Amino acid sequence: MAEARPHAFDRVAPRYDASFTDQQLGRWLRDVVWRELDLAFAPGDSVLDLGCGTGADARHLAERGVQVIATDASTGMLDVARQKAEFAGLTGRIAFDHLDLRDAGVKDLPAALADSVPLAGAYSDFGPLNCLPERRALASCLAHAIRPGGIFIAVVMGPLCPWETLWYALHAHPRTAVRRFRSGVRSQVGDGAVHVWYPSPRTLRAEFAPAFEHVKTLGVGIVLPPSDLGHLIPRAPRLFAAANWLDERLRIHRPFTWLNDHYLVVFRRRGTE
Repeated sequence: MAEARPHAFDRVAPRYDASFTDQQLGRWLRDVVWRELDLAFAPGDSVLDLGCGTGADARHLAERGVQVIATDASTGMLDVARQKAEFAGLTGRIAFDHLDLRDAGVKDLPAALADSVPLAGAYSDFGPLNCLPERRALASCLAHAIRPGGIFIAVVMGPLCPWETLWYALHAHPRTAVRRFRSGVRSQVGDGAVHVWYPSPRTLRAEFAPAFEHVKTLGVGIVLPPSDLGHLIPRAPRLFAAANWLDERLRIHRPFTWLNDHYLVVFRRRGTE
Protein backbone atom coordinates (compact mmCIF):
# COMPACT_ATOMS: atom_id res chain seq x y z
CA MET A 1 0.00 0.00 0.00
CA ALA A 2 1.32 3.45 -0.93
CA GLU A 3 2.32 5.72 1.95
CA ALA A 4 -0.43 8.15 2.92
CA ARG A 5 0.16 11.71 1.72
CA PRO A 6 -1.49 14.94 2.89
CA HIS A 7 -4.97 15.34 1.47
CA ALA A 8 -7.23 18.37 1.10
CA PHE A 9 -9.93 16.71 3.22
CA ASP A 10 -7.58 16.17 6.20
CA ARG A 11 -8.15 19.68 7.55
CA VAL A 12 -11.94 19.71 7.04
CA ALA A 13 -12.52 16.22 8.46
CA PRO A 14 -13.26 17.34 12.08
CA ARG A 15 -16.06 19.66 10.93
CA TYR A 16 -17.34 17.71 7.89
CA ASP A 17 -20.31 16.12 9.68
CA ALA A 18 -21.42 19.45 11.15
CA SER A 19 -21.35 21.05 7.69
CA PHE A 20 -23.07 18.23 5.77
CA THR A 21 -23.85 14.84 7.35
CA ASP A 22 -25.70 16.24 10.37
CA GLN A 23 -27.53 18.94 8.42
CA GLN A 24 -31.09 18.36 7.20
CA LEU A 25 -30.04 18.33 3.54
CA GLY A 26 -27.34 15.75 4.27
CA ARG A 27 -29.85 13.53 6.09
CA TRP A 28 -32.35 13.74 3.23
CA LEU A 29 -29.75 12.89 0.59
CA ARG A 30 -28.18 10.09 2.63
CA ASP A 31 -31.59 8.51 3.31
CA VAL A 32 -31.87 7.79 -0.42
CA VAL A 33 -28.49 6.08 -0.42
CA TRP A 34 -29.18 4.05 2.73
CA ARG A 35 -32.37 2.63 1.26
CA GLU A 36 -30.37 1.28 -1.67
CA LEU A 37 -27.57 -0.02 0.57
CA ASP A 38 -30.13 -1.82 2.72
CA LEU A 39 -31.66 -3.45 -0.36
CA ALA A 40 -28.27 -4.55 -1.65
CA PHE A 41 -26.53 -5.90 1.47
CA ALA A 42 -27.65 -8.27 4.21
CA PRO A 43 -26.30 -9.10 7.69
CA GLY A 44 -23.17 -11.20 7.38
CA ASP A 45 -22.14 -9.72 4.01
CA SER A 46 -18.65 -8.26 3.57
CA VAL A 47 -18.57 -5.02 1.57
CA LEU A 48 -16.02 -2.40 0.56
CA ASP A 49 -16.56 1.32 1.17
CA LEU A 50 -14.57 3.47 -1.27
CA GLY A 51 -14.19 6.97 0.14
CA CYS A 52 -15.79 6.40 3.52
CA GLY A 53 -15.31 9.96 4.78
CA THR A 54 -16.30 10.11 8.44
CA GLY A 55 -17.85 6.64 8.20
CA ALA A 56 -21.59 7.39 8.35
CA ASP A 57 -22.46 4.78 5.72
CA ALA A 58 -20.12 2.19 7.23
CA ARG A 59 -21.68 2.65 10.67
CA HIS A 60 -25.18 2.38 9.24
CA LEU A 61 -24.38 -0.95 7.59
CA ALA A 62 -22.39 -2.24 10.58
CA GLU A 63 -25.38 -1.59 12.84
CA ARG A 64 -27.32 -3.94 10.57
CA GLY A 65 -24.70 -6.69 10.89
CA VAL A 66 -22.76 -6.04 7.67
CA GLN A 67 -18.95 -6.31 7.75
CA VAL A 68 -17.42 -3.19 6.17
CA ILE A 69 -13.91 -2.48 4.91
CA ALA A 70 -13.90 1.32 4.99
CA THR A 71 -11.23 3.11 2.93
CA ASP A 72 -10.41 6.72 2.20
CA ALA A 73 -7.64 8.81 0.68
CA SER A 74 -7.71 11.20 3.65
CA THR A 75 -6.07 10.03 6.86
CA GLY A 76 -7.93 12.85 8.63
CA MET A 77 -11.26 11.40 7.54
CA LEU A 78 -10.16 7.91 8.57
CA ASP A 79 -9.17 9.17 12.04
CA VAL A 80 -12.60 10.71 12.57
CA ALA A 81 -14.33 7.60 11.20
CA ARG A 82 -12.37 5.33 13.58
CA GLN A 83 -13.24 7.51 16.57
CA LYS A 84 -16.93 7.47 15.69
CA ALA A 85 -16.91 3.69 15.17
CA GLU A 86 -15.23 3.18 18.55
CA PHE A 87 -17.78 5.44 20.26
CA ALA A 88 -20.60 3.44 18.62
CA GLY A 89 -19.03 0.12 19.63
CA LEU A 90 -18.74 -1.02 16.01
CA THR A 91 -14.99 -1.60 15.62
CA GLY A 92 -15.57 -5.35 15.38
CA ARG A 93 -17.62 -4.86 12.20
CA ILE A 94 -15.62 -2.09 10.49
CA ALA A 95 -12.00 -2.37 9.33
CA PHE A 96 -10.29 0.83 8.19
CA ASP A 97 -7.61 1.12 5.52
CA HIS A 98 -5.98 4.00 3.67
CA LEU A 99 -6.65 3.80 -0.07
CA ASP A 100 -6.14 6.63 -2.56
CA LEU A 101 -7.99 5.88 -5.79
CA ARG A 102 -6.02 8.53 -7.66
CA ASP A 103 -2.74 6.63 -7.74
CA ALA A 104 -1.17 3.19 -7.31
CA GLY A 105 -3.55 2.49 -4.44
CA VAL A 106 -6.14 1.28 -6.92
CA LYS A 107 -3.69 -1.45 -8.02
CA ASP A 108 -3.43 -2.51 -4.38
CA LEU A 109 -7.17 -2.84 -3.97
CA PRO A 110 -7.11 -6.62 -3.34
CA ALA A 111 -4.47 -6.12 -0.63
CA ALA A 112 -6.85 -3.84 1.26
CA LEU A 113 -9.41 -6.61 1.37
CA ALA A 114 -7.23 -9.25 3.05
CA ASP A 115 -9.36 -12.37 3.61
CA SER A 116 -12.67 -10.74 2.65
CA VAL A 117 -12.52 -11.53 -1.09
CA PRO A 118 -14.90 -12.32 -2.71
CA LEU A 119 -17.07 -9.48 -1.51
CA ALA A 120 -20.85 -9.28 -1.54
CA GLY A 121 -20.35 -5.85 -3.05
CA ALA A 122 -18.99 -2.34 -2.69
CA TYR A 123 -20.16 1.25 -2.73
CA SER A 124 -18.80 4.77 -3.11
CA ASP A 125 -20.95 7.60 -1.78
CA PHE A 126 -21.04 11.34 -2.58
CA GLY A 127 -18.27 11.80 -5.08
CA PRO A 128 -15.02 9.86 -4.50
CA LEU A 129 -15.28 8.53 -8.07
CA ASN A 130 -15.34 12.14 -9.27
CA CYS A 131 -11.68 12.42 -8.26
CA LEU A 132 -10.72 10.02 -11.07
CA PRO A 133 -10.41 11.12 -14.74
CA GLU A 134 -11.70 7.68 -15.72
CA ARG A 135 -12.82 4.63 -13.79
CA ARG A 136 -12.09 1.60 -16.00
CA ALA A 137 -9.13 0.47 -13.90
CA LEU A 138 -11.25 0.67 -10.77
CA ALA A 139 -14.03 -1.32 -12.43
CA SER A 140 -11.52 -4.02 -13.34
CA CYS A 141 -10.24 -4.24 -9.75
CA LEU A 142 -13.76 -4.41 -8.37
CA ALA A 143 -14.63 -7.15 -10.83
CA HIS A 144 -11.89 -9.29 -9.27
CA ALA A 145 -12.97 -8.47 -5.72
CA ILE A 146 -16.77 -8.77 -5.97
CA ARG A 147 -18.43 -12.13 -6.41
CA PRO A 148 -20.68 -12.76 -9.44
CA GLY A 149 -24.09 -11.32 -8.72
CA GLY A 150 -22.62 -8.88 -6.20
CA ILE A 151 -23.64 -5.22 -6.17
CA PHE A 152 -21.68 -2.01 -6.66
CA ILE A 153 -23.42 1.28 -5.80
CA ALA A 154 -21.91 4.59 -6.88
CA VAL A 155 -23.16 8.06 -5.97
CA VAL A 156 -21.56 10.47 -8.42
CA MET A 157 -21.74 14.18 -9.22
CA GLY A 158 -23.01 14.48 -12.78
CA PRO A 159 -22.31 17.11 -15.46
CA LEU A 160 -25.77 18.73 -15.45
CA CYS A 161 -27.12 20.32 -12.28
CA PRO A 162 -29.57 23.11 -13.23
CA TRP A 163 -29.98 24.21 -9.59
CA GLU A 164 -26.22 24.84 -9.26
CA THR A 165 -25.82 26.48 -12.66
CA LEU A 166 -28.71 28.90 -12.14
CA TRP A 167 -27.83 29.75 -8.53
CA TYR A 168 -24.21 30.65 -9.21
CA ALA A 169 -25.01 32.42 -12.49
CA LEU A 170 -27.57 34.62 -10.72
CA HIS A 171 -25.07 35.32 -7.93
CA ALA A 172 -22.32 36.45 -10.33
CA HIS A 173 -20.08 33.38 -10.03
CA PRO A 174 -19.87 32.34 -13.69
CA ARG A 175 -16.89 30.00 -13.29
CA THR A 176 -18.65 28.04 -10.56
CA ALA A 177 -21.87 28.04 -12.59
CA VAL A 178 -20.17 26.19 -15.46
CA ARG A 179 -17.61 24.14 -13.54
CA ARG A 180 -19.33 20.85 -14.31
CA PHE A 181 -18.86 21.46 -18.03
CA ARG A 182 -15.06 21.29 -17.64
CA SER A 183 -12.77 18.29 -17.09
CA GLY A 184 -10.40 18.08 -14.14
CA VAL A 185 -11.63 21.34 -12.63
CA ARG A 186 -9.84 22.49 -9.47
CA SER A 187 -12.30 22.51 -6.56
CA GLN A 188 -11.56 24.27 -3.28
CA VAL A 189 -11.74 22.14 -0.12
CA GLY A 190 -10.98 24.18 2.99
CA ASP A 191 -7.52 25.66 2.41
CA GLY A 192 -6.66 22.92 -0.11
CA ALA A 193 -8.06 21.69 -3.41
CA VAL A 194 -8.87 18.56 -5.38
CA HIS A 195 -9.35 18.02 -9.10
CA VAL A 196 -12.83 16.88 -10.08
CA TRP A 197 -14.36 15.24 -13.14
CA TYR A 198 -18.10 14.95 -13.81
CA PRO A 199 -18.93 11.77 -15.77
CA SER A 200 -22.40 11.34 -17.16
CA PRO A 201 -24.46 8.25 -16.26
CA ARG A 202 -23.85 6.97 -19.80
CA THR A 203 -20.07 7.36 -19.39
CA LEU A 204 -20.11 5.54 -16.06
CA ARG A 205 -22.16 2.68 -17.48
CA ALA A 206 -19.70 2.31 -20.37
CA GLU A 207 -16.71 2.26 -18.01
CA PHE A 208 -18.22 -0.52 -15.89
CA ALA A 209 -19.94 -2.41 -18.73
CA PRO A 210 -17.32 -5.12 -19.36
CA ALA A 211 -17.86 -6.74 -15.95
CA PHE A 212 -20.98 -5.06 -14.52
CA GLU A 213 -24.53 -4.79 -15.77
CA HIS A 214 -26.56 -1.67 -15.11
CA VAL A 215 -29.53 -2.22 -12.78
CA LYS A 216 -30.91 1.29 -12.25
CA THR A 217 -30.08 4.99 -11.97
CA LEU A 218 -31.72 7.39 -9.51
CA GLY A 219 -31.46 11.15 -9.15
CA VAL A 220 -30.20 12.45 -5.78
CA GLY A 221 -30.83 16.15 -5.23
CA ILE A 222 -33.12 17.31 -8.05
CA VAL A 223 -35.43 20.00 -6.64
CA LEU A 224 -33.38 20.12 -3.46
CA PRO A 225 -30.32 22.40 -3.61
CA PRO A 226 -26.81 21.03 -4.21
CA SER A 227 -24.93 19.74 -1.19
CA ASP A 228 -22.77 22.88 -0.87
CA LEU A 229 -25.93 25.01 -0.50
CA GLY A 230 -27.37 23.16 2.47
CA HIS A 231 -27.33 26.38 4.50
CA LEU A 232 -30.43 27.45 2.54
CA ILE A 233 -32.65 24.77 4.09
CA PRO A 234 -33.25 26.46 7.50
CA ARG A 235 -34.33 29.65 5.71
CA ALA A 236 -37.43 27.96 4.26
CA PRO A 237 -37.89 24.56 5.93
CA ARG A 238 -41.45 23.95 4.70
CA LEU A 239 -40.56 24.84 1.12
CA PHE A 240 -37.59 22.49 1.11
CA ALA A 241 -39.54 19.72 2.83
CA ALA A 242 -41.91 19.96 -0.13
CA ALA A 243 -38.89 19.89 -2.45
CA ASN A 244 -37.73 16.68 -0.78
CA TRP A 245 -41.22 15.19 -1.24
CA LEU A 246 -41.04 16.07 -4.93
CA ASP A 247 -37.52 14.65 -5.24
CA GLU A 248 -38.80 11.30 -3.97
CA ARG A 249 -41.35 11.17 -6.79
CA LEU A 250 -39.09 12.40 -9.59
CA ARG A 251 -35.85 10.51 -8.97
CA ILE A 252 -36.76 7.34 -10.89
CA HIS A 253 -37.95 9.23 -13.99
CA ARG A 254 -35.97 10.62 -16.89
CA PRO A 255 -34.64 13.29 -17.33
CA PHE A 256 -34.30 13.61 -13.55
CA THR A 257 -31.99 10.59 -13.41
CA TRP A 258 -29.31 12.85 -14.90
CA LEU A 259 -30.48 16.42 -14.13
CA ASN A 260 -29.41 16.53 -10.49
CA ASP A 261 -26.65 17.25 -7.98
CA HIS A 262 -25.73 13.54 -7.74
CA TYR A 263 -26.99 10.42 -9.41
CA LEU A 264 -26.96 6.96 -7.86
CA VAL A 265 -26.15 3.97 -10.06
CA VAL A 266 -26.61 0.33 -9.09
CA PHE A 267 -24.45 -2.21 -10.93
CA ARG A 268 -24.50 -6.00 -10.67
CA ARG A 269 -21.36 -8.10 -11.20
CA ARG A 270 -21.82 -10.23 -14.29
CA GLY A 271 -21.48 -14.00 -14.10
CA THR A 272 -22.99 -16.75 -12.02
CA GLU A 273 -22.28 -17.84 -8.47
